[in-house]
Amino acid sequence: MTKKVILASGNQGKLREFYRILGSAGFEIAPQSDYDVVDVPETGLTFVENAIIKARNAAQQSGLPALADDSGIEVDALNGRPGIYSARYSGKGDDANNQKLLEEMKDVPDDKRTARFRCCIVYMRHAEDPSPLIADASWEGKIMHELSGANGFGYDPLFFVPGHGTSSAELSPDEKNAISHRGKALQMILSLMKQAKI
Repeated sequence: MTKKVILASGNQGKLREFYRILGSAGFEIAPQSDYDVVDVPETGLTFVENAIIKARNAAQQSGLPALADDSGIEVDALNGRPGIYSARYSGKGDDANNQKLLEEMKDVPDDKRTARFRCCIVYMRHAEDPSPLIADASWEGKIMHELSGANGFGYDPLFFVPGHGTSSAELSPDEKNAISHRGKALQMILSLMKQAKI
């Protein structure tokens, strides 16, 4: 029997990655737009706080179990910025975010361009769930000097993947899901859901 879960996101790239991994495990993932869920301000100071806020909001408004992720890129030379503010770094979308990051990193040498994508996924059985399932994963890499590749979304064209010699945006969806922060966090949350017999 498929179990319907609402996904607290309107990001098409994230939706595709969730469908790809959880859909094949027997879950029916419904975007929150199907239930007219109104976004809630992300007032947390960490990825896990924001994921909990979003999952609780979606469960409350839809009456369904909810999944939410909060993710972003942490750049060591920028003291972990943009971090939880990754999606709204420039206030003007993906292209402007990438340009802002390139500008901030223009004088940073290669050996100091280390960064990681981080993803925290929360599953709440209902809005009052006192013990949500939480998965947290990261993906190490470096910030490139220019954009490369047309796959993925967000900072993928600037994220160099050691071991592959390419940007994240040059990987196929299957390659990316096998090694990415979100791919790893999704496998972890899936494992936790199975252990909890969800």
